[in-house]
Amino acid sequence: MHSLIAYITRFAPQTWALGTYVVAVFAIVGLMLGLSWVLGGRNHGRAKTEPFESGVVSVGSAHLRISAKFYLVAMFFVIFDLEAVFLYAWAVSVRQSGWSGFVEAAIFILVLLAGLIYIWRLGGLDWAPTRTSIEANRWLRHPQPVNPAHDPAADKV
Repeated sequence: MHSLIAYITRFAPQTWALGTYVVAVFAIVGLMLGLSWVLGGRNHGRAKTEPFESGVVSVGSAHLRISAKFYLVAMFFVIFDLEAVFLYAWAVSVRQSGWSGFVEAAIFILVLLAGLIYIWRLGGLDWAPTRTSIEANRWLRHPQPVNPAHDPAADKV
């Protein structure tokens, strides 16, 4: 018993603080999960299993086809947001980094600029339809009128 007490007293106060924190976190999580299980409702009806979003009952499938343009916008945001973070950190330490830091930041900007030009040349930034696609889909805007005297079944004979 004496050796156990000697072993425990050798720990630093920071170790005890970390251990107390970890035990407290697990205790609070266990308490919240246990109370929600004990106090929670047990009634399982038809309405409880239906998805409910902001007061609107869902209709149809959740699997929607979304344009890749939304994905591109998200990727552009991530790329240029990270660029801003790195350049802000460089701007804060520009005096300490000197000319070598300036050259590294210039190379970083040139690589991102090359990526932007590449995406631009591929058409990733073209949001408006091209002239050829407008001409190809002209029939959607001006459909041909249906002639009631014309019988399409007579054309198949």
